[in-house]
Amino acid sequence: MPSPAPATVYVLNGPNLNLLGLREPEIYGQDTLDDIAGMLEDRARELGLAIDLRQSNHEGHLIDWLHEAQAEGAKAVLLNAGGFTHTSVAIHDAIKAVKTPVIEVHLSNPHKREDFRHTSFIGRAARGTVAGFGALSYLVALEAAARI
Repeated sequence: MPSPAPATVYVLNGPNLNLLGLREPEIYGQDTLDDIAGMLEDRARELGLAIDLRQSNHEGHLIDWLHEAQAEGAKAVLLNAGGFTHTSVAIHDAIKAVKTPVIEVHLSNPHKREDFRHTSFIGRAARGTVAGFGALSYLVALEAAARI
């Protein structure tokens, strides 16, 4: 009998995260999104999980992918909503509408940055938040997702 497919964790990335490694490396680090994907895939395999990593600069894509994660029975969603973190009631509502646990992820610590970054609509709906550890934030969030 074939072994069951591993549970999937969606890793959703919002606007400008396609520019990681180039955009303000003093804030976001040197790692590219592909580097982060590789680290997550390696660790996910060790945890018996699969990763589905996506990036979009469009709010509606993130909302559709949150709905899809639930429809596909994803174990969890790691969500770095980028600038939408501080502005998107629509993503907040989508997180609340799905049963799939969502973990908010940030490379930097928003509370050490500009005042407008101190409000997170995502964090108000998410199961938890991991922030301020660069690419390691994603790995910590994956470890949490594995244990939910």
